[in-house]
Amino acid sequence: QVQLVESGGGLVQPGGSLRLSCAASGITFMIVTMGWYRQAPGKQRELVAYITSGGNTDYADSVKGHFIISRDNAKNTVYLQMNNLKPEDTAVYYCNVKMIRGAPGPREYWGQGTQVTVSS
Repeated sequence: QVQLVESGGGLVQPGGSLRLSCAASGITFMIVTMGWYRQAPGKQRELVAYITSGGNTDYADSVKGHFIISRDNAKNTVYLQMNNLKPEDTAVYYCNVKMIRGAPGPREYWGQGTQVTVSS
């Protein structure tokens, strides 16, 4: 019922920037929150940031001050601007959307993941 297409990952040097995008299609009017998770090798998937339909945001402590999440409701797209990237930000980043209670199908959907590598 919801399809997610991510883009924007890649290789960047420490201190550099990248912007991730995730475009949603389908029953997007039933999406409550849009966000990003990441999973580094050998580690569990962790929340990076999310934004609600009303624009409220929350961030993992490790990215506060250098990642910014935003959302274009008209385009059903969520962005993650990543600045001052560090090697420890290296991970596969996954887009995530959570649906309103009572929506048909799953309560949440995941993107296919995009690799972000921070290395000199």
